[in-house]
Amino acid sequence: MITAVDTNVLLDVFGADETFGPRSRSALEQSLGEGALVVSDAVWAETVAAFPDHKAATDAFARLGVGYSAPTHEAATRAGMAWRSYRAAGGPRTRVVADFVIGAHALVQADRLLTRDRGFYRRYFTDLTVLDPTA
Repeated sequence: MITAVDTNVLLDVFGADETFGPRSRSALEQSLGEGALVVSDAVWAETVAAFPDHKAATDAFARLGVGYSAPTHEAATRAGMAWRSYRAAGGPRTRVVADFVIGAHALVQADRLLTRDRGFYRRYFTDLTVLDPTA
């Protein structure tokens, strides 16, 4: 079982969020016990920004057992198509392409996505299994 992890779950843990941190950590540990944890390039970039340097970020990912998985051509294409549909339907720019890359990466290259943003991903990636650590 491969679980793609969204930025919000990682920042809950790395930032020691009092509200979501414990549940996000528990969900990460459970998912790791069932297989592999991976992040896309978008999640990696968003999360690394919370650390003082590359080594600190890399060490933190390693401690959690999270690996890096670049999106394939298929995942990137699906992200672009989903973004186009979103914008054509009048979707505001509050969502960026990176959100669609995260969803498409999980759909194509993982078995599920661990995120607190379940509504968005369930709406735009209907075939994606979404796990919410707060549910």
